[in-house]
Amino acid sequence: MKPYTDEPGPADGGGETQARAAVDPPGTGTTAPLADRLDAAVASVDAPDVVFAASVRGRRTLRGGGSDAAATGRQELRYEIGSASKTFAGLLLAHLAASGRVPLGHPVDAALFPDRPPGRDPVTLHHLITHTSGLPGLPRDFYPRALPRWNTNPYAGYDARRVVGAFDRARPRRPGTRWRYSNFGVAVLGHALAARTATPWDDLLREHVLDPLGLSGTTLRPGAGGGRDATGHAKDGTTPLPPLDIAGFAAAGAVRATPHDLLAFLEAHLEPGGPSADALRAVRRPVVSHGRGEHRQTHTLTWFQQPTPRGPAFFHCGATPGQQAFLGFCPATGFALAAVATRRYRPADPFSAEALTLLCEGP
Repeated sequence: MKPYTDEPGPADGGGETQARAAVDPPGTGTTAPLADRLDAAVASVDAPDVVFAASVRGRRTLRGGGSDAAATGRQELRYEIGSASKTFAGLLLAHLAASGRVPLGHPVDAALFPDRPPGRDPVTLHHLITHTSGLPGLPRDFYPRALPRWNTNPYAGYDARRVVGAFDRARPRRPGTRWRYSNFGVAVLGHALAARTATPWDDLLREHVLDPLGLSGTTLRPGAGGGRDATGHAKDGTTPLPPLDIAGFAAAGAVRATPHDLLAFLEAHLEPGGPSADALRAVRRPVVSHGRGEHRQTHTLTWFQQPTPRGPAFFHCGATPGQQAFLGFCPATGFALAAVATRRYRPADPFSAEALTLLCEGP
């Protein structure tokens, strides 16, 4: 089973990580208690710090382990979730669209370059969040700037001005006709929404997503708010890495959060309510499908959708140069799962596969 094709970012840490079922076909069920299955998942991942946190209709279970004794207060640590941050960006866009402030079909050029006449076949905000803009995974001139920091902070040298400039120079063909995962595209989305609303990205996300959902343990910058950030590690599992500096790619991967905040975010998707109810329902609707047979993939505005015998499950993986994350939920079972690990993604790593299997098996 291959739910989606990954397109990893620099140093295999900044884009998607691969997720494949670790055992039997998803949804086959198990009689083992959930806590035991979480413990087994933690034990299967070789990383300094690993957390698997689950919620079943609001009742939470958190299990953690690893070789880093300093991570004993892990439920208070904020972990980098990399590309899983795109689910926050997608929810923000859905909220702004539902409230009538920013249409999904709004041309990106009109937001970033309002004095310029519109062109033919414009890239829209909807194209950016659904990875159908035609933009590459990263700007063409990104790699020379990333090389000096390739294994530590490859995004740090590429600021907002460069992201917007790269979009201005891009010439994507026929937006809306092809799915291609793009950190570049979602980064541009963040700048377009900030320009359209005349509000900085951090403030925009906090006002419409973080604060309404009560996510006080979630930030977009290392060291912000006085909390403690988890330390990432290189592929060897021992070399510590500096906190992620995402620079101009904030919308694509800036979120860092505690395990309980990640569960709260997922629980909101399970039972939509409050001012974000319409948006939370909107991001569960399928909008893009591509591929054939076992390679066919379905996506909502922001989630990857995985079929199970008890209904669709929704998930998103993420990675930074020194950490990994998995977020998922299944409305039919009231089950949400958040998992994090503080070691760089490796192709044979069981982390995301174990998480996907747990999610699809259900509580």
